[in-house]
Amino acid sequence: AQQFFRIGTGGTAGTYYPVGGMIANAVSQPGKIVATAQASNGSLANVNAVASGAMEAGFSQSDVATWAYTGTGAFEGKPKVADLRMIANLYPESIHLVVKKGSGIKSVADLKGKRVALDEPGSGTLINARMVLNAYGVKESDIKPDYIKPNQAGDKLKDGSLDAFFFVGGAPAGAIAELASGGVGIELVPLTGAPAESLRKANPYFAVDNIAANTYKDVPAVQTLAVGAQLVTSAKVSPETVYEITKAMYSEQTQKTLAAGHAKGKFITKQNAVQGVGIPFHPGAEKFYKEAGLLK
Repeated sequence: AQQFFRIGTGGTAGTYYPVGGMIANAVSQPGKIVATAQASNGSLANVNAVASGAMEAGFSQSDVATWAYTGTGAFEGKPKVADLRMIANLYPESIHLVVKKGSGIKSVADLKGKRVALDEPGSGTLINARMVLNAYGVKESDIKPDYIKPNQAGDKLKDGSLDAFFFVGGAPAGAIAELASGGVGIELVPLTGAPAESLRKANPYFAVDNIAANTYKDVPAVQTLAVGAQLVTSAKVSPETVYEITKAMYSEQTQKTLAAGHAKGKFITKQNAVQGVGIPFHPGAEKFYKEAGLLK
């Protein structure tokens, strides 16, 4: 019978949405598996949709997936999502702290008193933004927070009604690239020094990350932190379906398509698939990685 496989992604201005679309196209098998990518509020919303059965799979930051499965962090005091399973770790998602060129904001501490967008409730970005502010000794009450998506934040930055915004996603992200090349110009604030180090020590799913020079027009290289973008599913989804999807994702044809289709596509490799995973693999995915010699 034909299997429907809905993949929750993120907002249309981010990286999950286009990458999810590419994966859905690549793994669909006429008459067998119909995969579709759907826009959503992001990691938290996707994990909840997978848990409820509203979606078969979804993109999630590595931290959010780990919290959901263990009932910690953003899932503290909520029931654990015990059925959450890993299909693959995909690519690094950089924490972007975006400011207008010449704003004078050089560090997280400079955000005090400023108008800062932290993304919508239900997004992984909001949680990470709060962790970053906290690490640098900035309280939410020290800033004028706005809870909007990055494309809206970009518009507000352009018209001068916002000073900075956070976005966690694969670089280059569409909304930020447009801002950088659209006349206003942007700067990225580095996340470095002792606060960044202590954040990483306390939360091993953070990695040191570098956004290369000219990833965004006229923006020099900047050091920041990253989390993994992961494709998660439910233990309730059949092993055969997940096996077929995992196998199709790492076929030679799909690998070429992904590498050519998006800057983050070239990170979606079999080798990266099993890195930084904090929850159990789905048996279907595990079967494929064992055959490929990546898991014992």
